Amino acid sequence: MSGSGAVLRRFLGALGTVFSRYWTVLALLLAWELWVRARHLNAIVVPAPYSVVSDVFDNPSAYAGPLGHTLLNSVVGLALGMVLGLWCAMAVWFSRMLSGLLTPLLLVMRSVPVVVMIPVVARVVGFGTPAVTTITTLVSFFPTFVMVLSGLRAAPTAMTDVFAVLGASRPMVLRRLLLPHAVPELLVALRLTAPSAVLAAMLAEYLLGRSGLGTLFADAVVFVAPQRAWGAALIATVVSVACFVAARGVERRYAGRFR
Repeated sequence: MSGSGAVLRRFLGALGTVFSRYWTVLALLLAWELWVRARHLNAIVVPAPYSVVSDVFDNPSAYAGPLGHTLLNSVVGLALGMVLGLWCAMAVWFSRMLSGLLTPLLLVMRSVPVVVMIPVVARVVGFGTPAVTTITTLVSFFPTFVMVLSGLRAAPTAMTDVFAVLGASRPMVLRRLLLPHAVPELLVALRLTAPSAVLAAMLAEYLLGRSGLGTLFADAVVFVAPQRAWGAALIATVVSVACFVAARGVERRYAGRFR
């Protein structure tokens, strides 16, 4: 009895924590459900939240495959974007010539909305998975580049002077001092880009892809299946929030070791 009582208390405690943190979201969903039912609105206009959730749980196979494609595109694009951002930040720090060449170009590219880039990407790499991965990579690249470069340039002056007195070469300063100092900024970039990568992948799939949650959403709109379209959006939102929470946990656990 004591064991089951402890489990019940932990469950109720977790439930209370969720309610205290997200009660506004729950209240909004409840108001939405009541409003749809009270006005007898057609699902084509706006579906009730319960019908959307029911479609997700009643038809898991319809969502599992597209979700897997979107997650794969998101992870690959996120990894490529962060690696490219890290290498470009190191190159810009290491070479003033590269800094003068790359920084203005990257800033101009960053000012261009992602939606505007999509037709250009489609023209260059085509449709399907390559286009989705490219868009996700671009979305993940810019925050990583900016955050890592700021971390490389924000190293303590005293430590930099010590390395200079000891005659350390620039590659050694970069490897032994600056890169460890930039790890917290890299983790911040991960926290910022992880949820964005999922949404960018879904947007690219919606416009250019042949599979994934974005394609599922587009097909549901064409075939007038509002519950399926909202279900795809719901899953993408939940996955994005989960990625943010996971990335924040990684940041909190490891960032302090490099400060």
